[in-house]
Order: sequence, then C-alpha cells, then structure tokens
Amino acid sequence: MLQTSLTYAKKITSFINLGQSREAIILFQQVHKVGSKITEFLLSAVASASGRVAGITEGKQVHCMILKHGFDRDTVLMTSLVDMYSKCDGIDEARRVFDEMPARDVVATNSMIFGFCRFRLTLEAIELFNGMSQRDVGSWNSLISGLAQNSEGRMALSCFERMRLEGYEVDVMTMVSVVSVCADIAAVINGKKVHGLVIRYGFESYLPVQNAILDMYAKCGCMEESSKCFKTMSIKNVVSWTSLIAGYGKNGLGLQAIKAFDKMEMEGFIPNKITFLGLLYACCHAGLVQEGWRSFNTMVHKYCLTPMMEHYTCMVDLLARAGHLNDAWRFIERMPVKPDARLLTAFLSSCCFQKNVELAKSVAERLLELEPQEAGAYMLLSNFYGIVEDLKGVANVRRLMLSRGIRKQKACTWIEINREIHCFESGDKSHPLSRNINKCLQNLVEKVKNIGYVPNTSIVMQNVDEHIKKEIVLGHSEKLAITFGIISKPAGTQIMIIKNLRVCSDCHEFTRLISKIEKREIIARDSSRFHHFKDGVCSCGDYW
Repeated sequence: MLQTSLTYAKKITSFINLGQSREAIILFQQVHKVGSKITEFLLSAVASASGRVAGITEGKQVHCMILKHGFDRDTVLMTSLVDMYSKCDGIDEARRVFDEMPARDVVATNSMIFGFCRFRLTLEAIELFNGMSQRDVGSWNSLISGLAQNSEGRMALSCFERMRLEGYEVDVMTMVSVVSVCADIAAVINGKKVHGLVIRYGFESYLPVQNAILDMYAKCGCMEESSKCFKTMSIKNVVSWTSLIAGYGKNGLGLQAIKAFDKMEMEGFIPNKITFLGLLYACCHAGLVQEGWRSFNTMVHKYCLTPMMEHYTCMVDLLARAGHLNDAWRFIERMPVKPDARLLTAFLSSCCFQKNVELAKSVAERLLELEPQEAGAYMLLSNFYGIVEDLKGVANVRRLMLSRGIRKQKACTWIEINREIHCFESGDKSHPLSRNINKCLQNLVEKVKNIGYVPNTSIVMQNVDEHIKKEIVLGHSEKLAITFGIISKPAGTQIMIIKNLRVCSDCHEFTRLISKIEKREIIARDSSRFHHFKDGVCSCGDYW
C-alpha cells in the first residue's frame, strides 16, 4: 500500500513538473476515492499543485486531511501549506499555519517571507528576515526578489550588498533578481557592476542570467550594449529574442525591432504573445502603421494566437497616434471583446492631442462608465475638459475621483549618481543640495528662455494664478533630477533619469533645449518609452 502511495506521489509530482497541476489534483481525487493510503508525500504534492493553480478549495481540503491524519507536526508538509495559501491569496491563513507550526526551519521561514512580499507586506517580511537565527541563500533570494516585485529596488540592492558583506554565497537566482532590480530602476552603473560579478562568479553561461542582463541594458537605454550581449549568447530562446525586440521598441527603434523579428523567424524560433506585444509596441512608438498591421495579422493568421487586450490597445494606439482616429474607432467597434479602461484612455489621449472634441467626448463618456481605477484616466479626462474650457466637466471628474476613492499618483523621478539612487518629487525641497539645485535650475530656465522656451502652464489644472502655475511647471520632478545630474556629473557627460509616469510636454521641450545648450546627451525613461535627447533633438521625433 505504501509503495502504491509513493508511486502516485511520483505521478502527481511529474504532472506538476510538466505544468499540469490541474491533472495532478484530479489524480489525487481519484486516489482518495479508491481508498489508497494517504501519506505525507501525497498531501505535500497535491498542496503544491493547488498552489500553482490558485486552487484554494482543493488546498483547504488538503489542509483538513493533514489535520485528520495527524500530520500537522510534519514541518515539510506544513511548509507546503504555507506556500499554497500564499499563492492562493490567503496570506492570513498562511500566517496562521506558520505561527502554529511546532517547529519552523529555514525553508518554512523563507516561504513565509515570500508570502508577505507577494501581498506587499514588505515590512513584515523584513522583520521576519531580521529575526532569523539562521539563514541560507534562499532567505536572501526570497527577500531580494520580493522587494524587487514591490518596486523597492533601492532596498533590494542594499539587501544584496548586505548579503555579500556577511559572506553568503550567491546563486543564479540571486543574480537574476539583482540584475532585474537594476533594470527596473534603470541603475546602469549598479547594473554594470553586477554584470561584472556575474562574470566573476561564473554565471555568465546560464541562459536566465544572460536574458536578465540583455533586458537590463535595454531598460537602461543602452541598446548598443544590449545587442552586443545578445550577439555573444551561444544559446538563445524566445525570451532572448522577445527582450531584444521589446528593448528596440522601448527605445524608439521600430525598424530594428522588425528586423530582429524577421531574423527570429528565419532562425526557426516561434514567437509568442509577448513577442508580438513588443513588436506592436515598437511599431506604435515609431509610427509604422503598415508594419503594425502586418505584425497583427501575422500573429492572428500565421501563428493562430488570440490577441490579448494589450494587443488591441497597441493597435488602437498605433492608428490613433498616426492620426487615423476614425480607423482606430472602427477597429474598437469591430473588436470581439469590449475595450477596457486602458485602451480607451490611450485612444482618448490621441483624441485630445489632435483636438478632436466630438470624438473625445464620446470616448470620455464610455470611459467613465467603466469606472477606471487608475488615476491617469481621470487626470486625462480632467485635462481634456480643461483644454476645451468645460469647467463643469473638470469639476465632475474631480467629484468622481473623490467619490470613487481615486488618488492621483505622485510623479517621481530617479537619477543614479555614484551608484546611489536619488529620488525627486514635484516641488521637492528635501534633498540636501536643494538650494544648489534650485539656483542652478533658475539659471537653466533663463538660458532656455533665451532660445525660445516658454513654460506651458496649460497643463496645470489647479485654479491658481499664472505665476503659481509657472512655479508648479518649473518644479516638476524631471527638471529637478536633470539639474541635479548637471551639478553632480562632469560637463559633457551623459545624464539618465527615470520617471514613474509619462513625461509631460513641457518637460520634454525643456529637456530637448537643455541637451542643446549644455551639450549633453540626456536619456529619459518614463512609463511609456525612452527619450534620447541630443543636440536639441529627441529620438522620439516628438512622437510619443
């Protein structure tokens, strides 16, 4: 009987390893019906399967069986339960199981750290980590990757430095996580240092690490380094090609993205939905309408892939940005699925930019009916009504935001100086060098005014005097970060900033002129794409 149970446990584990967790659960239910002996091995395997498919009902049944058979003192089995509840949106249950365990080892604690981070409870994760009497590389990996997933990149990098100082050995998972952190916060100096450590530790031949490094350079605006890494890879997979294509797209290199895709097909790689998403994004931000249509049709007809909402959004954005508003609207009407708030927000943005008031109002009405949860949609609507001088519309949007509990996301811009990340908010005066930054910024404003710059106060929606509007615009986080870069880095050297939201039209114009008078290349990564400013010209061609 025990041998039979072990055989079933191996079969269930095999199903899980093949990505067939649902089949594993069905097999267990059949085993239970025929009365086979229930063992710790079987229950551990099915708990893992339940976690992978977020099967909370099946997971709770496993929990009941564990208690019924008296296995609740088995540390390995109870750790499987902690992991299962963490993956099934049951953090309270995971915590209860963890707290009630008679003995907790390092693996159990690592699993709980992972669970806390998954639910954005990073303070609890850090507290649990700091309280551990014994740690292994998995403990550090759980915290570093968890912090990274919660957009706490700077803390994740500090954790990695602490790990090395305390003498712990890193593994492939550590390096993938840390490289990904550098990519997310565009910390290219830190990224290059970590790349050096990858080579030093001998991990450069591991494909996941190579893909992470390729992606890191692309997300830091260094496409030359990214493509070099790609060319030196002895083994590539669809993730490698997708990262390269997406990198070209984010950096406004649409034609290079298309060439990379064509070469990918020639070499026999099968693109997936994410590959096509990167390709469509590249076409969208380079204004390549015909190429975008070709890519969309290739995805649907050649590879028989069902488009996701993100693919439809890219197509609508592509058509609308290129001025084909009516074609974009007809595309929306013919979609087999209803458009979501993000798609309509993208379309509304182009309607506003091209001042098509009638179409914008129709889209705005549909957008409000969807009750979007992102503040950006409401701010766009508010700005639109402000442009057409509809004060009643502005007031209505603001009331909706209040009634729906929507808060405007703070604009933040980061810059890396000497491997340290500095963060600025609009009107920020908290930086130790704030006085010097503001003095330098005033001088820069006077210089760009002499070559035609006029602060665009129309983007300020607050009902305040004109001089206050100018102060608000000139205090935007991008301007503060760029100014700090100018006073912190040698003359003529490159400056790179990263913003959590889309760069505004005024900061785009300001940065373009600054790159000319300061004779610097300035790279700005916002929530949408990269802007490479050099000699008074932006790589986006003012198409963003």
